[in-house]
Amino acid sequence: MSAPQSVPAAGSVAAPVAILIGPPGSGKTTVGALLAAELGVGFTDTDADVAAAAGKPVSDIFVEDGEPAFRELERAAVAQALGGSTGVVAVGGGAVLDPLTQAGLAGHTVVYLETGFAAAAKRVGLSHARPLLIGNPRATLKILLDQRIPVYQRLATITVGTDGREPADIAADIAARLAGS
Repeated sequence: MSAPQSVPAAGSVAAPVAILIGPPGSGKTTVGALLAAELGVGFTDTDADVAAAAGKPVSDIFVEDGEPAFRELERAAVAQALGGSTGVVAVGGGAVLDPLTQAGLAGHTVVYLETGFAAAAKRVGLSHARPLLIGNPRATLKILLDQRIPVYQRLATITVGTDGREPADIAADIAARLAGS
């Protein structure tokens, strides 16, 4: 594997309008696409970019190549999105654990889609498309949330609750907050 790719900091020539972070099931992809449409900008989902680069679904990358290989591809995808996107970017739920990614997010508009355990568990269900939740998904999700929530909170410049809300309402809320900033 190659050396870790650094993530460009804010202030690059091109900068995303907003970067969505949050746990599995928070709605990053759905809300991100709606927000981008509402703002009239492009949408980048770094998990989709990882799958495209690998030529296989994220779940297959985990099973066939392992989590370290996925995280390396993810770091590169986030770096590319932060350095080249002028739209909305959704990053995978675990991407924020990487120190280079954390550094790259500094100075950007980072929107944390805050989701409670019950809502996240209901949304992710027993999906095999979420490889870190294979086995006992509820227990694993609880561990992931306990580990990641402090990071999401620290990185966020905007926090939007998602529990009990429709994706379009969440996107409209974010758009209004972006317009007010």
